[in-house]
Amino acid sequence: MLEAIVALPLNMFYNTGIATYVWMLTNRKPAHRRSKVQLIDATTWYRPLRKNLGKKNCELGEEDIARICDTFRDFKESEQSKIFDNTAFGYWKVTVDRPLRIQGIDPDRAYKAAEIKKLKEDGERSEDAPPVIRKIHKRGTEADPLRGLFAATINGRSIVVEYEPDTGLRDTEQIPLQEAGGIEVFLEREVLPYAADAWYQPDSVKIGYEISFTRYFYKPQALRTLDEIRADILALERDTEGLLGEILGKAG
Repeated sequence: MLEAIVALPLNMFYNTGIATYVWMLTNRKPAHRRSKVQLIDATTWYRPLRKNLGKKNCELGEEDIARICDTFRDFKESEQSKIFDNTAFGYWKVTVDRPLRIQGIDPDRAYKAAEIKKLKEDGERSEDAPPVIRKIHKRGTEADPLRGLFAATINGRSIVVEYEPDTGLRDTEQIPLQEAGGIEVFLEREVLPYAADAWYQPDSVKIGYEISFTRYFYKPQALRTLDEIRADILALERDTEGLLGEILGKAG
């Protein structure tokens, strides 16, 4: 339903300087706009007031309103108009867990909920300790470490287990919906090289959206050339020549 968002100039409203946006919504989106969102940067399209009203120091003139409307109707890319797929703003919010590791536990058995609670209260955590097993799966279950199903060997028998997560090590990742390969490729590239025992729960994944005008319309300031910097340094040296001697002479 979202067709466009227009970023208005700052200080347009009385007694507030917060950024303001106009959202254009419709349930009759034209075919050429479907699955698309247009961002319009109108922050520089305004006319100043003759006299400020609190923080309000500008307003939209007729020509500014017409420019916004024309930019919206044209639906074309420009310096002030950007067009994106809906998914460009979306991300998966993924909870990443790592196993609870407690010194002195028996690594060859599963612990019950009450036992795990006591281990968390009284046990000594250590990266070198074995992970606490909370569930041993039936024979035939396929190992899938990225989803928390780990292959293990207990008493010479190959099994699949689930580890108790350590909430102190829990983290979240925001993965773009347009990430090539999706969640798993991202985790394999960005997480597993640093935490090989990490996993995520697919049923806990949430989808969110975030739109940052600064990201899409940011204009970096051009850096000064080395010649300009050198000229400033030389000028400063000339201006301060003899100053240190004067200071030391007065101090003496």
